[in-house]
Amino acid sequence: MPKIDESRAFIPVRIALLTMSDTRSLADDKSGGLLAERIEAAGHSVADRKLVTDDRAAIAAQVTKWVKDANVDVVITTGGTGFTGRDVTPEAVKPLFEKEIDGFSTLFHMLSFETVATSTIQSRACAGVAGGTYIFCLPGSPGACRDGWDKILKYQLDNRHRPCNLVEIMPRLDEHQRGSDS
Repeated sequence: MPKIDESRAFIPVRIALLTMSDTRSLADDKSGGLLAERIEAAGHSVADRKLVTDDRAAIAAQVTKWVKDANVDVVITTGGTGFTGRDVTPEAVKPLFEKEIDGFSTLFHMLSFETVATSTIQSRACAGVAGGTYIFCLPGSPGACRDGWDKILKYQLDNRHRPCNLVEIMPRLDEHQRGSDS
């Protein structure tokens, strides 16, 4: 069971949201809207929010732009993690990863199994680190985004979560780029 140490001061994280869709706009993007609401309710900020088509180059370009932006700590994508020909989010984003967060996918599938049973195999949810920025790729359904945020990211992006969390190590994510003297 997640534990929040209320004696610690909360550190807000700046999160950019990217939705992949050939059929939606930001106005009717239920998954992106759900994530934005939950991010802000948790005390974090939505640094930016975009929607792009299911196009590998467009996805990679937008994520790369945010990875290079000092005002973005985390990128969360929604959509494009299935198996159809247009589902290319992992192919667009994984080449950007310097390190993959394998446990995210494993835990996402374990928790998703509780909600959608064996249908969880239809997702290629993934996560990694690029340029000192966390990147999490969630499926496009509101239920999957709810599971990913409410059961994993809400806690791991809260510096008060114990025994450990992803926020604590953010300052060291890019130490290989700064050199060994840092």
